[in-house]
Parts: sequence; structure tokens; C-alpha cells
Amino acid sequence: MPIGVFDSGYGGLTILKDIVARLPEYDYLYLGDNARAPYGTRSFDVVYDFTLQAVKALFERGCHLVILACNTASAKALRSIQQNDLPDIDPSRRVLGVIRPTVEVLPEITKTKHIGLLATPGTVASHSYAMELEKMGAGMVITEYACPMWVPLIENREADSPGADYFVKKYIDGIMAEDPEIDTLVLGCTHYPILIEKIKQFAPDNVKIFAQGSRVADSLADYLRRHPEIEEKCMKGGNIEFLTTESPDKFDSLASMFLGREVKSSRLLIETM
Repeated sequence: MPIGVFDSGYGGLTILKDIVARLPEYDYLYLGDNARAPYGTRSFDVVYDFTLQAVKALFERGCHLVILACNTASAKALRSIQQNDLPDIDPSRRVLGVIRPTVEVLPEITKTKHIGLLATPGTVASHSYAMELEKMGAGMVITEYACPMWVPLIENREADSPGADYFVKKYIDGIMAEDPEIDTLVLGCTHYPILIEKIKQFAPDNVKIFAQGSRVADSLADYLRRHPEIEEKCMKGGNIEFLTTESPDKFDSLASMFLGREVKSSRLLIETM
């Protein structure tokens, strides 16, 4: 049974890429809900409904463990699914997100204890990062800043354009103006690593840029080590299968850019989810 990886669109492929690099022996099933993306501006209820449909679709295809490789889904749906839905669906299955593993490592990175979060409007509105940091009691200050133009730029292949320069600089300048003591910027959307070189270009030299992929991969490896009852259910054939709710041809072209390898997907009709 493969490990399921879900994203509202393409961004989760940056997480999948790091997971496969860290744990290449496992089988993976990636599902992108591209037909209904983006999730970043949708309400909590809609994101929850869509995410639960996707999780059930991956469960139906044999996944016992599903990673929500999407910050918006992790922020708006993960807790409800874990607490309210899994006990009825199958208490032995697990759904994990990307926010908690990211937050757990931040105290090791920042010196000023001032963190900046660059994310979609939905993730910012959820305040999920701030709440997780507060639970840790690490005494850190977080500034959450929405970057609504970054995902459209990336998905329209404009990441290297002058327009991308303008909007990257605009948001970096904006968040740094709100808190000049920030020394760590968290890329709180899985699309954003596509823009990482531009983000580094416009961020102050003393500010670290933190992408989630490698951290999520390390956290997954640790989770599987600590939960052999889940790990033993995961197939180890080194295979990756891709599903999209959009046209496979459209998905394959852009997905190949995110993953850095050729992608061949199949379509999953929304009404079957």
C-alpha cells in the first residue's frame, strides 16, 4: 500500500520530491486536486470538505498513511479530519500535515526569535503557525504575511519574469517593514520553493529562508521509525503514481517542472471522490 501525498494542486510535488529523495524505497500515490485549485482563498468549510474527499479517495486506493503536502489543507482541515473523521473511517489510518514539523524546528534556526511567515491568504487567516508556536511556549514572535500573487505566477510559468521580481520584492519588503527583527522567513506554501532564488535575492542578507520539504521528509522518516505498525503496511517498490482531478496532459506538463522529472498521471473524476 503506497504512502498518499495530497495537495490542492502542484505545490505538494516539492514536498514529494524531498520525501522521495529521503525515502526512495517506498511507493507513493500523489493526488492533486487541480480542478478545484487554488485552496488558498477558499473558506474553512470548503477546504475541509475538499480535503476530506481527497483523503477518502487515497484511503480507497490502499493508503494507510496520507501526508497533506499543502499548508492550506493542513491549516484548515487536518485537525478536524484527525479528531472527527478518522475514528469513524478507520482508527488505524493516519493523516499528517506539514505545519507542525516545520514549527518544531524553528527554535533551532532563529537567533532573534522573530519569524516571518510567507503564505497564502487562507493559511495566514487560520493563524495555524502562530497557534503551533504558542503551544511550544518558545517565546517566539511570528509575523504572518499573505502573498496572493505568488501561486498564480508560478502556475502560469511566470516565475522567472519581471512581474515575479516585482511581487517577490513587494512581499519581502512588506513583511520586513512589519518586523525588521525577523531573521527567518518560512515559506508557508509548498509552491514557494520555485521562487526561492528570487526570494533570497530580495531578502536581507542576514535573513534565512526556510523551505519545508527536507524537514517534512525527515519528520516522516522519524514517524515511520516510531510507528512500525504503520511502516510495515507501506509498500517498498520505489514506485510513484500520480492522480489529478484535471486534465492529465495539463498536469503532466507543469508537474514535470515542479518535480524535475517526467510525470505521467491519470485523471480522478471529482464526482468519484
